Amino acid sequence: MISHLRGTIHRLQAEKVTIDVNGVGYGVSVPMNVWDELTDGEEAQLSILTYVREDRLDLFGFTDDTARTLFERFIAMSGIGPKTALELCAVPKSLLMQAIGSQEAKLLTSVKGIGKKTAEKLLLDLKSLAEKQPEIFGAADSETTITNHSYDQDAIDALKNLGYDTGTIMQVLADLPEDITSTEDRVAAAIRSL
Repeated sequence: MISHLRGTIHRLQAEKVTIDVNGVGYGVSVPMNVWDELTDGEEAQLSILTYVREDRLDLFGFTDDTARTLFERFIAMSGIGPKTALELCAVPKSLLMQAIGSQEAKLLTSVKGIGKKTAEKLLLDLKSLAEKQPEIFGAADSETTITNHSYDQDAIDALKNLGYDTGTIMQVLADLPEDITSTEDRVAAAIRSL
């Protein structure tokens, strides 16, 4: 089992990188926020989860062990596969904590592949995880707190229709100034910053 890789990063299409380790290229799937952080041609180390099934062997990479642990917990949940788990890992931890605190399933239904029932079950599992392993969400304290103002379902839907992933959308909307209040202005400002 591979637990981490250090090598030269080659960014491929979104959420895919190759890590060249001494001439051997490992294909790794990463959350969109990690893909955005990595620089093509530079050396980096990723914490790796080796995902083995009957017909496949995939590598998933994360910037730290807590993100990998969160991914492991997501794929262990019923109804959540690796693609959806990667989408969830790209969602800011502060938004996950807000969803847990308010028990608002609607906050999670904006993630591609998460319906209402799955979101409700996910909230219960996340609440249990936050109680048992709060260190996984520890980074949420240092991230921007996402307010209800930045959670604008119409803006999220519009940006998703334009092809942006949920994690990036949530982060960009959270970073917008609070004086931008209309959905149209929020979408326009988000597109300018993407």
